[in-house]
Amino acid sequence: MGNIRAMNVNDVNAVVKVHLSSFQGFFLTFLGRQFLSELYAGIVVDSTGIAFVYREESCVLGFVAGTSQPAGFYSHLLHRRWWRFALASLIPILKNPLIIPRLLRAFSRNHAEDVHENCATLMSIAIAPEAQGRGMGQALVQVFLQESARRDVKQVNLTTDALDNEAANRFYQKLGFTLQQVFTTPEGREMNEYTTGLQVSTLHE
Repeated sequence: MGNIRAMNVNDVNAVVKVHLSSFQGFFLTFLGRQFLSELYAGIVVDSTGIAFVYREESCVLGFVAGTSQPAGFYSHLLHRRWWRFALASLIPILKNPLIIPRLLRAFSRNHAEDVHENCATLMSIAIAPEAQGRGMGQALVQVFLQESARRDVKQVNLTTDALDNEAANRFYQKLGFTLQQVFTTPEGREMNEYTTGLQVSTLHE
């Protein structure tokens, strides 16, 4: 695993910094640092959470995060930390009250990633811009797959933008993910859902 280790709550601030620098203009980024901190801390402490960081000289340069049981994960997370998310959402809502329906859907969703049995979901992966192109993303995905297999998960899925996102789509295809379906969100965002099967040998790679 090299410089990869399990994410802990002390990594969250650094993880949020990488997220903000990697996903400029995205909805979660608009929700802000406090909301992202609650999200990643929630993943870390949840029993179904799977999260790793890539570090060099005590600096977090990348991360991957998800869950081994995506069905109901967001609603479960909100139930446990609702007041924290409510406070974190206050300023973004005041800036743009139109985000409320989208925010509610995010925490009650039953999207494509929730309908597969025995399937983990890779929710987020990012590498700091200055560290890209060094194989960190591939290494993080492999560790995520290994941990999923260790938990007896049979497959892993993820979603990414279908349009103007060629590099990310090629990245997942190169790692063995297969396009499962294309769907459009209520906001009109066209998404690709990818899945990959897990083998017992994945644990020993």
